[in-house]
Amino acid sequence: MRPDSGTAGRHGSVRGAILAGGGATRFGGKPKGLELVGGERILDRLVRVMVSALGELPLLVANAPDAVDWRADLRTVADIRPGLGALGGIYTAVIQAPAPVVCVAWDMPFVSESLIEMLADGLDRNDAVLPQSTGRRGLEPLCAAYGPACGEAISASLAADDLRAIGFHDRVKVGILPLDQVRSLDDPELLFFNVNTADDLARADELWRQRASSR
Repeated sequence: MRPDSGTAGRHGSVRGAILAGGGATRFGGKPKGLELVGGERILDRLVRVMVSALGELPLLVANAPDAVDWRADLRTVADIRPGLGALGGIYTAVIQAPAPVVCVAWDMPFVSESLIEMLADGLDRNDAVLPQSTGRRGLEPLCAAYGPACGEAISASLAADDLRAIGFHDRVKVGILPLDQVRSLDDPELLFFNVNTADDLARADELWRQRASSR
């Protein structure tokens, strides 16, 4: 039987959400998650991974007028408060999923089932769980888990005009997934690789095919 939003997730009540916000200006305005990596749309791959990890279909947070046509089996919602960037997408997922929820940006084709499971498990002890990475920010708020307490905390940040994706962290208990634990799952640079440009897309496809051939 196909999982759906009415089934119980295998990590209790933790749901998944795919964040498809942003104008994709460096990608010519095209919807990045509909591009192919290894012959499969990034969106479809993320849906498959989230269903495998959490046991049910994820929520899709997207503002494009035709977003409901991207995957007819997904519940698709627009940002509750438009124009607030990544934090607005996280806030929408927390409220609409509803939390607890694991959020993943839809331009990350290599996010794995084991990473999603580990983030979800961390919500037993924390209000938010973020993995460390080797990127410039050191953390990945767009591949992270958020509990119900994050709704009020994000709302307070928005009221203060603080749109930083991590700006609300001092209002909740945050757990950090250490880099060595991330590395035990896979190469962080691969797990958090995101497709921002046409060159990134070509590189992602190359990396996927290299992995497939090495198996």
